[in-house]
Amino acid sequence: MGKKPAFTLIELLVVIAIIALLMAVLLPSLQRAREQAKAAICLSHLRQWGTTVALFLEDKEGRLPRRGLATGDDRIADYSFLRGLCFGAGTDPNAPRRYNPVRTDKIACCPMATRAAEGHGSFTVHHGEEIYVAGTTGTTFTAWEMTIPPPTFRMSYGLNDNLFNWMYDVPPQGRPSPYTYVFTSRGQGNVPLLLDASTPTCSLWSEKEPPPAQDRPDSTGQVCMNRHNGTINVLFLDSSVRRLGLKGLWILKWRRDFNTSGPWTKAGGVKPEDWPKWMRGLKDY
Repeated sequence: MGKKPAFTLIELLVVIAIIALLMAVLLPSLQRAREQAKAAICLSHLRQWGTTVALFLEDKEGRLPRRGLATGDDRIADYSFLRGLCFGAGTDPNAPRRYNPVRTDKIACCPMATRAAEGHGSFTVHHGEEIYVAGTTGTTFTAWEMTIPPPTFRMSYGLNDNLFNWMYDVPPQGRPSPYTYVFTSRGQGNVPLLLDASTPTCSLWSEKEPPPAQDRPDSTGQVCMNRHNGTINVLFLDSSVRRLGLKGLWILKWRRDFNTSGPWTKAGGVKPEDWPKWMRGLKDY
């Protein structure tokens, strides 16, 4: 009887090489597909937050409290808002709770940043010896955590800090208002409310330089981070949500007097070589 045909060693090595080549070609595509799916989920989370905030504003006649000016426990107005100002005092949006028909569980973290950062920075808000708020900051792919007041609260989005203090619309004279009146605010579609961030609150000013390296733990690095392939997800004051290139952070209306034609915009004369190397290939604004 003749021998049964079998693979030679060379044929086997060729097959293995072809499989390895196909995996090398397909794996990056699969990784990009996973990242795009997570970015889409992140946008969905922000849309839910937009609905929740809109319902809150309807109940509060369009007013956001300002630290140190509004009545009640206003010392941590924006932090309280994140912890669940619209869900009930002392509650945790990570827990399954509702505000009207909106579910608020499992939307506190972008899918790209669900774990807590270990051994990173920290934030503290205090007056004298009393600590109002304390926690740890996050990174591009980790969430920040608030540990004081308890219970521990984890999130990977941050509020536009200007909306919760009088800096948003500096009055020409007289005492500033204790609230930000959203319904009468102009250009809401370009005012960031909640966005990908490594801290509970964040801000930007037109002259602020971008971080020289990715995941730089400074004021710009709070939001200018490469979590979604050169883009950031933003919920705006009009409840709209969209992806924005990182360079576009400098054309947002962070506050009424923010210069959207500042030195880090095309209108302000920025040159490609002015940007850090990691940002030069990103979309210009």
